[in-house]
Amino acid sequence: MNQKSLHYKNININYYEGGKGNAIVFLHGFLENGKMWNDYAIQLSSKHRVLSIDLLGHGDTGCLGYVHSMEDMADAVFAVISQLKLRKVALIGHSMGGYVALAFAEHYPDNLRNLILINSTARADSDERVLNRNRAIELIKKDAKLFVTMAINNLFSKIARNSFPEAIIHTRQEALKTTTQGIIAALEGMKTRVDREVILHFSPYPIKFIIGKNDTVIPHKETIEELTETIVSLSVLDGGHMLHIEKKEEVLIEIIQFLKRY
Repeated sequence: MNQKSLHYKNININYYEGGKGNAIVFLHGFLENGKMWNDYAIQLSSKHRVLSIDLLGHGDTGCLGYVHSMEDMADAVFAVISQLKLRKVALIGHSMGGYVALAFAEHYPDNLRNLILINSTARADSDERVLNRNRAIELIKKDAKLFVTMAINNLFSKIARNSFPEAIIHTRQEALKTTTQGIIAALEGMKTRVDREVILHFSPYPIKFIIGKNDTVIPHKETIEELTETIVSLSVLDGGHMLHIEKKEEVLIEIIQFLKRY
């Protein structure tokens, strides 16, 4: 994968690109960056043009302001796609990346071939979730490193923490590179995002959810309820919130099969 950048609104948007064919765009989650998709990109780039974008305030992409709304991030993704003259793409988003993908789907539907969400939701934050994000912001202002360390540990189940110690260390190291401003701006953007469940009912393109039945961040039962009476494809794997690490081969198979079908 080749590392590239786009100058956008006085900042640089960093992304990785490789391969040829129908385009796939990977969007990472909160405290992650585009490099988290490297193994997937290598596997898929033999038949697809693969992009992995550092979202606003993450990785090597700069910050635009105090708040990075999901719409702001989607606009940045569209800017990259436009520069590369890609007409339709498959969007694959993990967690917060899924929120961004849904914002993109709402504002740029003509540019979507299909949509895959991994451990994500179309629902807005609950009141409790908003309260927790506000508490997190206050902690970050006092000790960002402590927050990041705690947050990364909480993304992995107890079983996963025992099974993937090196991956957790690497994830934490990458997360600690995120600036305080970038962390806060993402939290502010996530807590104010709108409900986009209507997309799941009326989208003109295929949608797939891949979720972990042990996800403690976005409980899988809530996602199953969310998808009731939709035509969204659903796969439930035996893992937690970090399925892309815990069940890498299974997630890759799910992605490949879905992309072949559509």
